[in-house]
Amino acid sequence: MNLLRSLVLIAITSLFPICSESVGEEIVIKPTSQIVDLTYPLNADNAYWPGEKYKPFELHTIATLEKDGVLSKAFSMPEHLGTHIDAPNHFEPNQPSVDQLTLKQLAGPGVVIDLSMKAEVDADAMLTVDEIKEWEAEHGRIPDGSIIFLNTGWGRFWGNPIRYQNRDARSQLHFPSFSGPAADFLIQKRKAIGIGVDNLSIDRGISKDFEVHHIVNKAGKFGLENVAHLDKLPPKGFSVIVAPIKIQSGTGGPARIWAILNE
Repeated sequence: MNLLRSLVLIAITSLFPICSESVGEEIVIKPTSQIVDLTYPLNADNAYWPGEKYKPFELHTIATLEKDGVLSKAFSMPEHLGTHIDAPNHFEPNQPSVDQLTLKQLAGPGVVIDLSMKAEVDADAMLTVDEIKEWEAEHGRIPDGSIIFLNTGWGRFWGNPIRYQNRDARSQLHFPSFSGPAADFLIQKRKAIGIGVDNLSIDRGISKDFEVHHIVNKAGKFGLENVAHLDKLPPKGFSVIVAPIKIQSGTGGPARIWAILNE
């Protein structure tokens, strides 16, 4: 098994190092690299955006080994369900669809900003520019070309869709996320290639205008939502690879996301 893993990683490494278009960041995967999967498995229990036309994930068996000599299944789901990517065309016209994003646009250094303590006392908490600067004062400047994750602590509710959505008596969602100014700072001043969060949206649950989505998508960048296991990552010192489903003209879709911890 160790030999097989080494061979697989060597094969993957043959595709790397990847150089980010922004800063020439190298992503090198070694047999000894620690890799954290930031993706939840897709199943019927996945939380999803409570829109009128949204439906849960469905998986059906269409052929069996016993009857057909082959096991095969069919699935259906909205693009924006489970761990997924919001492509730049999701909220803005004349921006790339998910199939037009290149590998260099989907890989780079990773950063985690922890908002969990603030979110513990305020479900509507938002990351501010001052808090980003406080993070940088402790950990150093965020590298250009990074993928910035916000750990709100919401991942602990993933197995409970009702708590995860956190709706009030008027069906208003309540969960924390980025503020508009913080997103603008990360995209414009730190040249982030994407931002991600461990809940339903890169905008807060109470958002009505989806300011963060517009800021990110207007710049041709992507968002990542329902990202798993951010609590297992350090604030910095890792690289990220995002591998979304390639739907022609798609506005997003399920994505496998890996963090490769640097030694």
